[in-house]
Amino acid sequence: MSEYTAVPSQPTAEPSPSAARAARTGRRGRLARRLPVVGGLAAGSVLLLAVPAFAHVSVQPGQAEQGGYATINFEVPNERDNASTVKLEVTLPADHPLASAMPQPVPGWKIDVTKSKLDKPLETHGKKLTEAVSKITWTADGGKIEPGQFQQFPVSVGQLPKADQLVFKALQTYDNNEVVRWIEPAKEGAPEPDNPAPVLKLTPASGDGHGSGGADAKNAGGDGGDTRQTAADGSDTTARVLGGAGIAVGIIGVAFGVLAGRRRGA
Repeated sequence: MSEYTAVPSQPTAEPSPSAARAARTGRRGRLARRLPVVGGLAAGSVLLLAVPAFAHVSVQPGQAEQGGYATINFEVPNERDNASTVKLEVTLPADHPLASAMPQPVPGWKIDVTKSKLDKPLETHGKKLTEAVSKITWTADGGKIEPGQFQQFPVSVGQLPKADQLVFKALQTYDNNEVVRWIEPAKEGAPEPDNPAPVLKLTPASGDGHGSGGADAKNAGGDGGDTRQTAADGSDTTARVLGGAGIAVGIIGVAFGVLAGRRRGA
């Protein structure tokens, strides 16, 4: 017979009901504290996506048909927090001169149109033109583009040439004398330059002989409200959708935080 006596193993002690409840409450509390943080981070990420990566002077709409007339808008955002835009100079492409370029009056802005002689006369509607608009300048005259705002400057142009695009060079002047030169051409396959020039893409005519903007030639100098509204709506739709999604996610995060606070208080 062995001189050693086996000692029976002790049963594992079960946690008391109060300890189990405390553990569960602790886990729920940690989860509740984390959810608002996750929701807030998600909301911030969505809102960041809703902000344009880089706002610059652009042409809206960005496309028109060759051979026709179109009303285009030079859209100018204010990118500064401590200065207002008080001047815009747009140089029209010399390699594709336009027979007609008529700016629409903008309240609070004075317009100067500069014409230059053409190296080669331009034939249009049976006439030969020896000069064409080479630059349009808008100068604040009671108006300005304040921080957080943008302004559109409409111009009726035509006839649009049979080219792939028209490149406009623009100078944006602020009331602190800073001048931003939007003159850099974009190169295919390369990243967008820091100060890209506004570009109007041109597509083949649809076959009616007037292009997509044929009616605009007759209405040049009109109110242009529909064109400006369409451009603004198109550029803002994505931002509004993403912004709404971000707000919704943020509200969910706040709701989780409130519920967590009530549970801890109870």
